[in-house]
Amino acid sequence: MPPKLLLGTNNQAKIREYRSLLADLPHQLVTLAEQGITTVVDETGKTLEENARLKATRLAAESHLLTLADDSGLEVDALGGEPGPLSARYAGENTSDRDRIDYLLARLRDVPWARRTARFRCVIAIAVPDGEVTLCAGECPGLITFAPRGEYGFGYDPIFYLPEMDRTMAELSPEVKNRLSHRGQAARQVRRILERSGEQ
Repeated sequence: MPPKLLLGTNNQAKIREYRSLLADLPHQLVTLAEQGITTVVDETGKTLEENARLKATRLAAESHLLTLADDSGLEVDALGGEPGPLSARYAGENTSDRDRIDYLLARLRDVPWARRTARFRCVIAIAVPDGEVTLCAGECPGLITFAPRGEYGFGYDPIFYLPEMDRTMAELSPEVKNRLSHRGQAARQVRRILERSGEQ
């Protein structure tokens, strides 16, 4: 039986992406729900790194499983790097993806195209139950559009434009997005680490 790798998120879109990105690993990917874990870890860190580490270590200690947790954020230069670690709560608690997009676009209403530069960042923490943590990171540069475009993805994907593709992230197929995205970059580092550990 392969060792279990706990995906430390309840976000179903993220779970789907990780199941694709980490397919064929020498691990059985399991979710919090599948393990009966209802703990919600408050993201009290000031950086993506702190939040990822916080979630992974807490869930690994509770589950006694190798645990993967991430924190991802959109950093918009014209907003001084906001929303950053607050990306999921930028328009307030319990708001929808559309609410957050509308709020962000309203804040950028008077910002011209050339100054709408931004980046998606993802930090993944892999924690073992004794507390040891490995961090992996990825970054994807782009620009913020004036209106949402595309049906794929989630979060801010419909307003994140990739100049080299002439598409928003939400206009890319899941396969192409996973190849280019911040989460895809970080997950490939995770894959290399876990493949090496499986060979030992």
